[in-house]
Amino acid sequence: MAKPAGPICKNAYVAQANRLSADDLLVLLAVGRSGRYVTAAEELGINHTTISRRIAALERSIGGRLLAKVAGGWELTDLGREALSAAEAVESAMRSLSADSADGRALEGVVRMSATDGFSAYVAAPAAAAVQRRHPKVAVEIVTVTRRATQQRSGLDIEVVVGEPQVHRAEAIRLGDYRLGLYGSSYYLAEHGIPASRSDLAGHPVVYFIDSMLQVDDLDLARSFAPTMRESVTSTNVFVHVEATRASAGLGLLPCFMADRHDDLIRVLPDAVAIQLTYWLVTRPDTLRRPEVSAVVAAIRARMEEQRDVLMGTP
Repeated sequence: MAKPAGPICKNAYVAQANRLSADDLLVLLAVGRSGRYVTAAEELGINHTTISRRIAALERSIGGRLLAKVAGGWELTDLGREALSAAEAVESAMRSLSADSADGRALEGVVRMSATDGFSAYVAAPAAAAVQRRHPKVAVEIVTVTRRATQQRSGLDIEVVVGEPQVHRAEAIRLGDYRLGLYGSSYYLAEHGIPASRSDLAGHPVVYFIDSMLQVDDLDLARSFAPTMRESVTSTNVFVHVEATRASAGLGLLPCFMADRHDDLIRVLPDAVAIQLTYWLVTRPDTLRRPEVSAVVAAIRARMEEQRDVLMGTP
């Protein structure tokens, strides 16, 4: 008499349920990189519900949570990061078989980064353009923000911040230094006089960040050179600082690489007010392994080296 087939069928079902799907891994890859189901759905050409169903199926197959809900999106768990490595291997294998990647040089994908206003305009944008010229299928999204490095980099591949960041599960790369100087417009200095010493600064208003909204310690300390200066026009945007200074709102504490581009701005007390700050790049090790992200990081570092004297306000 034949034995019941129930246990065999059950084992076969479990084996099928635990079989990993390459498609599901690629869904996890898209969500892990963007931090959002909606963005991943747009990239993959499927709907939000399908993304959710695929992630749930993958979690059942692997046997644990791969994503954790954070402010503004989703972040990979420890198990999710392990699964992401497998997903990257699948993606790499697929790319190696594509005609576009046959020469080993073509890259594609979206790289999302955040950086300060000035860095975004004069370092990140030219670097991104250089990558895009070589790899037309690589798109770079740049969000301008001045803040500390976030502990949850949901939706971002790269962050560029001022001052050495304290982060975990991420790699911090020192990009290089830049300098702040004190500037006045030629009209303002003709009307109010050029300060000859730090003590003379007390009679002048300063153009800088809004003190109560400044989140970066190194930028906050920059005002210590002249605590008695009263605030004039303040803003969260450094381009506003430059234009307010050019409009004679006061003396602006400005990045030299931005202010020196304008002939109507004159640097004052260059020896007494020369504040050196450092740009740092933050990314996850698994993100840096993506060739398109690595290409953008390399281009940013090359641009920093190329502009080293300009960033330091060296003639």
